[in-house]
Amino acid sequence: MAYEIVNTLKKSEKLKLLHTLEQGVSDNEKKVGKLHQVFQLSFDARLCFDEKMLEQKLNYIHHNPVSGKWNLVNDFVKYPHSSAAYYELGVENKYITHYKDVNP
Repeated sequence: MAYEIVNTLKKSEKLKLLHTLEQGVSDNEKKVGKLHQVFQLSFDARLCFDEKMLEQKLNYIHHNPVSGKWNLVNDFVKYPHSSAAYYELGVENKYITHYKDVNP
């Protein structure tokens, strides 16, 4: 998603905003080729102790695009950057592995 945002900004010639995003890249990240910091860094990791908690977090993630300030789509399974359609409708997705198929 970040690459898409940067490409759109380049096409729109939003040079000032691109420069701002460049300033957000740390020196270490620049050494490995990172050019832009599109998203604000945060760390909200939560340990999922059981299947119930994992499903609660997955449900939260899936419904986030239709909630509150985001309101990105009317139906959460239609958000293209989500695994919701895979889990809810069984829509095939070569990038997703069902969490029950992953060995701990």
